[in-house]
Amino acid sequence: RAVGLGPIKVNMVVKRGVNESSILPMARFFREKGYILRFIEYMDVGSTNGWRTNDVVSAKEIVGIINAELPLEPADKDGKGEIGVISSVTQPFCRDCNRARLSAEGKLYTCLFAVKGHDLKSLLRGGASDEEISAEISRIWGKRADRYSEIRSENTIDLPKVEMSHIGG
Repeated sequence: RAVGLGPIKVNMVVKRGVNESSILPMARFFREKGYILRFIEYMDVGSTNGWRTNDVVSAKEIVGIINAELPLEPADKDGKGEIGVISSVTQPFCRDCNRARLSAEGKLYTCLFAVKGHDLKSLLRGGASDEEISAEISRIWGKRADRYSEIRSENTIDLPKVEMSHIGG
């Protein structure tokens, strides 16, 4: 018996000088397959990827490259494909972000660019109830003041931050 998986999302991080020439071929390919393709501006996650602002292909550039051959319209127009663009470098959305990450050792990170996590493992191992754990997560999230993407500049490159591979992206 076949089971439908629904729309599959594919992500492509775009880095200048590396793969921007693949933007249009990827858009064509996934349009034909009916998959949702999300383009992600190259970000300075962690400290090991050698990020520079010049390496960023902006969301505006990505959309322009695709739109030149495959005219783009807001979603739900032609049903022949869908793309998304994650523009956290050129159009940061820190204040509206609702994504927390949990590392394998039980630390909650309130930002992809966080310096440190908040220990949840001790609560879990210490027998805390679901309500207590929920309250602690709410407390941590309520005090969150992450703004890394909004203040990003060449001066933030050397700030310590957790590696994306450590918190699962």
